[in-house]
Amino acid sequence: MKRLLFSTLALLLALAVYPLFPSVKGDSKNDPVVVAPETVGMSTNRLANIRSVMNKHVAEKRIPGASGLIARKGKIAYQETFGMADMESGKPMKMDTIHRIYSMTKPITGVALMMLYEEGKFQLNDPVAKYLPEFAKMQIAIEEKDPQTGKPVMKTVPAKRPITVRDLLRHTAGLTYGVFGDTVVDREYRKAKILGQLNLADFVTDLAKIPLQYEPGTRWHYSVSVDVQGRLIEVLSGKPFDQFLQERVFTPLEMNDTGFVVPASKKDRMAKLYTLTKEGQLQPSLICSTSQECIEKFPNAAPSVFQALGMQSGGGGLTSTAYDYLRFCQMLLDNGQYNGKRLLSRKTVQLMSSDHLGSIPGLGPGTGFGLGFAVNKSPGEAGMMGSPGEYNWGGAAGTKFWIDPQEQLIGIFMIQILPHTGLEYGSEFRVLTYQSIAD
Repeated sequence: MKRLLFSTLALLLALAVYPLFPSVKGDSKNDPVVVAPETVGMSTNRLANIRSVMNKHVAEKRIPGASGLIARKGKIAYQETFGMADMESGKPMKMDTIHRIYSMTKPITGVALMMLYEEGKFQLNDPVAKYLPEFAKMQIAIEEKDPQTGKPVMKTVPAKRPITVRDLLRHTAGLTYGVFGDTVVDREYRKAKILGQLNLADFVTDLAKIPLQYEPGTRWHYSVSVDVQGRLIEVLSGKPFDQFLQERVFTPLEMNDTGFVVPASKKDRMAKLYTLTKEGQLQPSLICSTSQECIEKFPNAAPSVFQALGMQSGGGGLTSTAYDYLRFCQMLLDNGQYNGKRLLSRKTVQLMSSDHLGSIPGLGPGTGFGLGFAVNKSPGEAGMMGSPGEYNWGGAAGTKFWIDPQEQLIGIFMIQILPHTGLEYGSEFRVLTYQSIAD
């Protein structure tokens, strides 16, 4: 009896404290209900650590603003915002603030492609050239020094095997990005302005003319392969990439604030993008990061400012909100279903969230890669709190998400600092989330 009384009092106390975390919901009546953390095995007091840490970052002007969202057992246990979406205008960060999610676009593109896989449009080990003939007869770059000048030069040899669709999904196609390295292949990407194409068809045509950096299937290397997936979706479905996403993913999931362009009616909800000076000071970024922003900021510029004016980047072009991305994650955690609609089968979600690298090198210890996400194979080896089988990814401006089926847990962190290399705010949020589990 005493134990029951104590539990009841603890829950009442939690409910009294809980309003410190906003109880607002997204714009869908189907969003998970907001509950006191204790009802889903989390601690209100420990979740408050997130606030103290993030508010300290805001006060010290390390971050402009951020938002965090945690769902467990199908319910929202925590949601909170910090700081500003726009420091200069004083616009506060809100849960429905629209963010550039950059590479968190990639899992959405992977889901879209796997929907076509379920329809029998392709097999994972099919050569990509079967559907995109531009990728037939690819060459591998070999970097050598010119004996006379000593400068690096590129020679090529034929690839030993073709790029497969699975290579595109797990980043083993031998492609690169062109902006993160300075190999001879990276320089060829920059020379061809690969990220500045006007559409996916032209992008693929020009990309396939450049030799691969590695033999397909031999190494994990982060690349534009997900942008190639976008073109593959167009060819297999017979529809423009953005139309397919809207019809097959965004509409069923009620992701009403997700897309390649932010409409004029929603622009006031867009977070400003920031960068850090050499002195570590925050300043508004001059980089345009969506087609719309490029047109508005640089109306007379060539279409290679950072990302194509017309190309819908499946690797990094979407904007979204924490609530929209929660619906996407909840669908995956619920084995492909959302609000009675099935987007993927349970077995497809299992396949996507399984490690597909095996012994292929390129990622750190304990970390694998599935069909669109990193996979936590061993938290101890990875040195990252979580569970075996948890899968995750992030974006260039610091956004992060993870899905932990074992804990029935989803974490989403939104922030806008580009580049985010070396900054660990999303990783802090992850640790602060797991330390609040109390069951």
